[in-house]
Amino acid sequence: MKPANLPRAQRLAIRDLQVRFGGRQVVGIDEFSLGAAEIVGLAGESGSGKSMTTLAVLGLAHTVGATVRGSIRLDGTELTGLSQRELLAVRGRRIAAIFQSPAMAFSPVFKVGSVVLRALRLHGMSRADAAGAAARAMRQVLLAPDLLDRYPAQLSGGQLQRVAIALALALRAEVLLADEPTSALDVTVQAEVLDLLRGLREREGMSVLLISHDLAVVAELCDRVAIMRGGAIVEQGAVGQVLSAPQHEYTADLVAAVPRLAAEAAPILPAPPAPTTPSDAPAPPAPSAAPPPPTPSSAPAPPTPADGEVPE
Repeated sequence: MKPANLPRAQRLAIRDLQVRFGGRQVVGIDEFSLGAAEIVGLAGESGSGKSMTTLAVLGLAHTVGATVRGSIRLDGTELTGLSQRELLAVRGRRIAAIFQSPAMAFSPVFKVGSVVLRALRLHGMSRADAAGAAARAMRQVLLAPDLLDRYPAQLSGGQLQRVAIALALALRAEVLLADEPTSALDVTVQAEVLDLLRGLREREGMSVLLISHDLAVVAELCDRVAIMRGGAIVEQGAVGQVLSAPQHEYTADLVAAVPRLAAEAAPILPAPPAPTTPSDAPAPPAPSAAPPPPTPSSAPAPPTPADGEVPE
């Protein structure tokens, strides 16, 4: 892993970005960059503009009625202003995306493999080349290629997320936009997906923009982090520096809101009693004194037989 304090060649550079719905601006980013083979987190509360920034980079903001102004460059190529036909050569092949709910990327009535192969064919691969690339990419994400012959409902959420990542690998994308890729997964599968994203950077040299509201995930995976609030980046820098010594009040509030296990917090279950040692164990209670046996002088006299009775 390259240290975060060393400069990296800019793979994705954003300058003076504005995303508007009519006269209302929802995103305004002065400057942001993603280096080669770097993982950068974009963090903030829901509604802070993270996903709208993703749509702007993908050239899909118009699908929700937004307009985009400013500069978005990929390896020096300006993306803002390209036609949708021109963006088809960029989207998927050079910039790929995975989203919070992987099931949304697959139609329930088509097998997973048909969706993957169709995407590869749209980018110019022959049927044979697409099948080979899909099988290789599935092995890279530690899935058996025969899972491509199943329907989405037959795969778990973690498996579907891996298939979506495999598609990005098959197209050899340079930048992966991961929009809350683990929030719908359980903790064990979440860790597997994070390890996979880390491996993409180390083995493939892929740059990853991780959009998340989970600061624990950002701290574990990212080199740098940018904090968004109200559509603007209020603080950015090395992830250890920003999260350990935040300079902006909003960042400090986010860090303070992360749940912690306090030592003085009451346990969920009462603690068992501490074991006692022979030296401090309480002495057993003295047995109660038994009544003394009757003496001959105090023994009751046998009953006198009545007249006419024969003693036994």
